[in-house]
Amino acid sequence: MLLAFLIITPSIIAVAIFIYGFIGWTTYMSTVKWNSQIPDYTFVGLKNWIRLFGDNRFHIDLRNLVYYATGFMSQCIIFGFIIAALLDQKIKGEAFFRTIVIFPFAVSGIVTGVAWRWLMQPSTGINLIFAKIGLENFQPTWNSTPDYGMWAVTIAASWQFTGYVMALYLAGLRGIPAELREAAAIDGAGTYATYRYVIIPLLMPVTFTAFVLTGMNSIRVFDLLASMSGSGPAFATDTLAFFMFQSTFGAYRYSLGATIGTFMILLSGFLVVPYLLSMRGEVER
Repeated sequence: MLLAFLIITPSIIAVAIFIYGFIGWTTYMSTVKWNSQIPDYTFVGLKNWIRLFGDNRFHIDLRNLVYYATGFMSQCIIFGFIIAALLDQKIKGEAFFRTIVIFPFAVSGIVTGVAWRWLMQPSTGINLIFAKIGLENFQPTWNSTPDYGMWAVTIAASWQFTGYVMALYLAGLRGIPAELREAAAIDGAGTYATYRYVIIPLLMPVTFTAFVLTGMNSIRVFDLLASMSGSGPAFATDTLAFFMFQSTFGAYRYSLGATIGTFMILLSGFLVVPYLLSMRGEVER
């Protein structure tokens, strides 16, 4: 017992300092007046929070977060499940197709953003393909437009992350006993009924995990957008993380950046806390 405690003690100390300690420091920084290159620890209470909630860019970022989360999470979960269900049929060359689908997850967000920035150029990439097949009049501006720029970005993001969600669902599908499927078939259930009443309910823990992971990614997304379009026209593709980065390292408004970071941590808590409580419930059972 003592040996185990000594082994994990360094990890506990590191987590306490470099995670929870820095979270506490960031929260404290959101209550002081450090908005220049010169440190200023004058306590101002909630003034930074009031200023943030009244900032028009912050309101746009919240709207963009909803757009991004809706598009990104739905694409990853729906396509990840469909691809996993197809691969679960033990098709020929499954290993090859599984590798192809999950490969984008191994690519960094910067590389993904640069590649898709070229693909979404109005005169090249995808639009060039549309022109070649006779759709010259269908030339969307993708992530360069304020109207649906954030929706376009979710295509690139889901392309990168869907493979990981597929792997989660495939592992869940392979963990379902074959007896349950056979029993459903004996009862006369077809493929649709089997998935609706047997498989999908059994995969709800996997879906919850995918929901939390994609939700966390939606809150903290930065590198993909930074390499694709930045804030975009009229903050069309701006995010909380990008706002925090520019406020902290561009405008030297450290307290404002800390306030945005603390707000992102609070948003993440609405996903992480229920997930941890559900995991605790599973362990106690």
